[in-house]
Amino acid sequence: MNYSTLFQTIQAYAENNFPDTVVATTAASTTSFLTKDQIDTFIRQAEQRIYSSVNLPVMRDNVTGTCTSGNKYLATPLDWLSTFSLARINADGTQDYLLNKDVEFIREAFPSPTATGAPTHYAIFDESTFILGPTPDADYSMELHYYAYPASIVTASTTWLGNNFDSVLLYGSLLEAYAFMKGEQDVNANYVSRYNEALALLKQLGEGKDRQDTYRTVQARVPVR
Repeated sequence: MNYSTLFQTIQAYAENNFPDTVVATTAASTTSFLTKDQIDTFIRQAEQRIYSSVNLPVMRDNVTGTCTSGNKYLATPLDWLSTFSLARINADGTQDYLLNKDVEFIREAFPSPTATGAPTHYAIFDESTFILGPTPDADYSMELHYYAYPASIVTASTTWLGNNFDSVLLYGSLLEAYAFMKGEQDVNANYVSRYNEALALLKQLGEGKDRQDTYRTVQARVPVR
């Protein structure tokens, strides 16, 4: 299901074209909510709900960068949500994976910022930075595998979710649309049931069939039926 089909299907199921709406924000100002803006919001909210509920391979990304000698901080990508692994790339091309700890561990285990060496540990310092331990003694190439939201079907037109699991995307969008409409509870309950059924099947794929084992961090895995 591509974006155009999803857009039209939401309107058909909801029996609502979500016409353009003008809202008075102040006595002298109004704001327009276009049909496209409304439905795009439903879709984006549904995608966020789905991607926050299931870890899928399509959510994995990787990037290489460099940590700088004498600087114990390493910036995260702008779309970074959580880390799968962080590795130091050696001169011969081999990789040493850093151990994930918390900031307190890094501070205690490597108390002196001037004590340098090849980084062996890292922690999430804030929403945009890792802290490394020990402080790098040289410029090291680093490779980060991480989770990020994939491109929305709103902007990409076609996505893995739309092509392979359009049911969960459709019913997730309808839940958002029906909340906006303040619709009947029995209809909403039916959408919730259909959404949960589709999400359970997607979870079996993403966290069951597509996941077997991890090297360091234990990840939740659902039984495959």
